[in-house]
Amino acid sequence: MTVLRIIPNLAAADPATARLFYHDLLGLNIVMDHGWILTFASEAATVPQISVASEGGSGTIVPDLSIEVDDVDTLYQRAASMGFSILYDLTDEPWGVRRFYVRDPFGKVVNILSHR
Repeated sequence: MTVLRIIPNLAAADPATARLFYHDLLGLNIVMDHGWILTFASEAATVPQISVASEGGSGTIVPDLSIEVDDVDTLYQRAASMGFSILYDLTDEPWGVRRFYVRDPFGKVVNILSHR
């Protein structure tokens, strides 16, 4: 048996409000839209992962999602200019990532990162 995908499901009264964050900000494609559920995807090949943590590192809270991007600096500027709430400022962490925390439209804490 092999796990092929891991799909987080976020509860939302109006899934369409996710477009601004997950499509417009992050650039994910909408690959399924039934009205009651929207699925966003990237064309990048990934390996299924689940992290279990007692903290988010550097004394931060555990984020609900972690999303690795190729240019965290540009995404940080876009998130701030779009008015999204930055919870943890852009930081170079000692374990080799550059990241920030942002709140999505549903109140989820999203860790946006790039490996250095």
